[in-house]
Amino acid sequence: MSDRLIRGRTLSFRRRPEGPSDLGALAYEEDGALLIREGRIVASGPFDCARGLPIDDHRGHLVLPGLIDAHLHMPQMRVMASWGTELLDWLSRYTFPEEARCVDPAHAARMARAFFDSTLRNGTTTVAAFCTSHPASAEAFFTESARRGLRVIGGKVMMDQGAPEALLDTADRAHDETEALIRRWHGVGRAEVGITPRFAITSSPAQLAAAGALAAAHPSCPVQTHLSENHAEVALAARLHPNAPDYFGIYEAHGLAGPRSLFGHCLHLTERERAAMAETGSVAVFCPTSNLFLGSGLFDMAGLEAAGLRTAIATDIGGGTSPSLLRTLAEAYKVLALQGQRMDPLTAFWRATRGNAEALGLGNRIGSLEPGIEADVVVLDPRATPEMALRHETVESLAEELFLLQTLGDDRAVRAVYAAGEPLLPAP
Repeated sequence: MSDRLIRGRTLSFRRRPEGPSDLGALAYEEDGALLIREGRIVASGPFDCARGLPIDDHRGHLVLPGLIDAHLHMPQMRVMASWGTELLDWLSRYTFPEEARCVDPAHAARMARAFFDSTLRNGTTTVAAFCTSHPASAEAFFTESARRGLRVIGGKVMMDQGAPEALLDTADRAHDETEALIRRWHGVGRAEVGITPRFAITSSPAQLAAAGALAAAHPSCPVQTHLSENHAEVALAARLHPNAPDYFGIYEAHGLAGPRSLFGHCLHLTERERAAMAETGSVAVFCPTSNLFLGSGLFDMAGLEAAGLRTAIATDIGGGTSPSLLRTLAEAYKVLALQGQRMDPLTAFWRATRGNAEALGLGNRIGSLEPGIEADVVVLDPRATPEMALRHETVESLAEELFLLQTLGDDRAVRAVYAAGEPLLPAP
C-alpha cells in the first residue's frame, strides 16, 4: 500500500462546537493536505510541498472524515418508498416479506452489494447496520464490507416471535448463530459484530436473556436495537413484558444497556427512561426521515441532551427515505425547528463525523482527520448543482457553506470517497 497525499480544503472537528461561530472546535485548512500511509492518516495540516508523492488534488472542495451512519438496515434497500402505513403495519406488509428473501445467499449478497454501492455513493464510510435473522444475510454483509475495506458494525437480527415463520429463530439458535458470527468476524479487519435483538416486541424474555448473555460474554461487541418509535409499538411492548417498568426497562433488565448500546428512535420516552438511559450511558439515535415518513413523532434532541443522554444520527434505511446523510441532516434541522430547536451547521457535520464515531465507541479509530486515525475521507463539492452554485455566490462563511451542503446537497455533492486510504469513489 503506497503513500497517498490528498489536497483540498481539509475540515474536521476537535470537539463538539458550541455554535455556528465556534471555529475553535474545527481543524480547518483552506489549502490543506492529508498524508496517508498503510491506511492511516500520518500527517494533516497546510499543504507545503508535494513530498515527492502523487497528489489527489481536490482544491476548491471540502475534504472531511467519511460520514458515519449510526442505524440502518442492509436488507431494506427495496423497502424505501413503500406507501401508506405506520410502523407495525409497514413491518408486516413490506419489511418482513422483503427480509424473508435473504434466506437465499445469492439474494443476500446482491442486497449487500447494492447497500454498500449506495452508502459509498453518498459519502458514508461506516455504518451500524441490521442484517436479517438469517446467517447468510450477515455473512453477505461482512464479506462485502471486507472486500471494500470498510469499518462497519453489523449484526444478525434476533427475533423469535411476532413475525412470519420464515424470519423466526429461537433464543438458543439466535445466541449460537450470533456467537459464531462474533468468532468469525468480530475484530477481523475493520469489522465489529453488533448484538442485535430487533426490538422487545419480536424477542421473548428468553431471547433477550440470551442477548444479554452474549453482551456479558463479549463486552467489546456493541448492542443495537429499537426503542419507543411509535405509540402502538410502546403499548404492545408493555403488554408483552408486563413486569417491566417501561420499554427501556425491558432492555435494562436483560443487561442490554450501556455505553455501546444504540437505541434507534427514542421518540416517546418517559422521564424515568431518560434518566436510566443517561445513567447507563446508552445512546439515543435520531432517525429523522423515517420518523417523518412513518408518522412516528419528533425527536426531542434538546430535551434528551438536557437529561444527559448521548445521541447519534442515522438514515434508518429503509423506513428512512434517503441513504444520504446530507439529506438526513436537512430533515433533522426541520424536525428540530418544529420544536423551536436549532441545529447549527457546525454541530450537524460534527454529528455526522466525530460525534457519531464517539457514539459508536469508535472515536479513537474514525471520525476525524487527526494523525493515527484510519483514513476514511469524503470530498464534498458545495457547488455540485446549478442551484448550489448559485446559492454559493452569496456564502460568506464556512458555517454558511456547510449549511448549504446539508440543505441542498445529496449524492451529487460527493466527489470522492476513500476507505482506509484507498479510493472507492470514483471507482479506481
